[in-house]
Amino acid sequence: MTVTPADLDSLMAARYSCRAFRPDPVPRPVIEAIVASARRVPSWCNAQPWQVTLTSGAETEALRGGLMAEAATGAHAPDLPFPESYPGVYRDRRRGCGWQLYEAVGVTKGDRDGSARQNARNFALFDAPHCAILSSPSALGPYGALDCGGFVTGFCLAAQAAGVATIPQAAVASFAPFLHRHFDIPEDRLILCAISFGYAQDDAPANRFRTPRAEVDEIVDWRG
Repeated sequence: MTVTPADLDSLMAARYSCRAFRPDPVPRPVIEAIVASARRVPSWCNAQPWQVTLTSGAETEALRGGLMAEAATGAHAPDLPFPESYPGVYRDRRRGCGWQLYEAVGVTKGDRDGSARQNARNFALFDAPHCAILSSPSALGPYGALDCGGFVTGFCLAAQAAGVATIPQAAVASFAPFLHRHFDIPEDRLILCAISFGYAQDDAPANRFRTPRAEVDEIVDWRG
């Protein structure tokens, strides 16, 4: 089978962060095929540092309930420090995404209760039937995290090809101590993010917008 650049571009363009899922579980063979594809992404010295804790059924519900209870405490403690700030264009892009979401779900400017409710949806995993928690050895530091970013991309694209929707979530990783306890993830591994996934609720307002991307000349410094 020959995959053309147009095929890949179409797949990339079709992928989006899903924020409303149907309850239907993804069959285990489909999940296994997604992970099998994602593991082929490149990694520094072929270290393949990613480890995935993947939930279904009652395990997802236990995670969802635990996260929502933890989020109510506000005790954020990520293993990997969150950005200190989003300056300039990065702030603009972040705000743009947020306002697109709020407009889609009917949260108006200044509606703090509405924005808090939408934020809390992160910890309900947007009702996804599955969640993958991604971790990397702390000894590998930033390079392990960089490699795992490739795995996240590979997972999301493989899922999209299989008709499965995804959303990578840093918010879930902000409660790293809970996740270490809940899943008995060793302390010598950094919890990096979660990927909630399942079948999209296509008619949900939160799934009706798409964020723009910078043009090629905005991100490339051509030297020749």
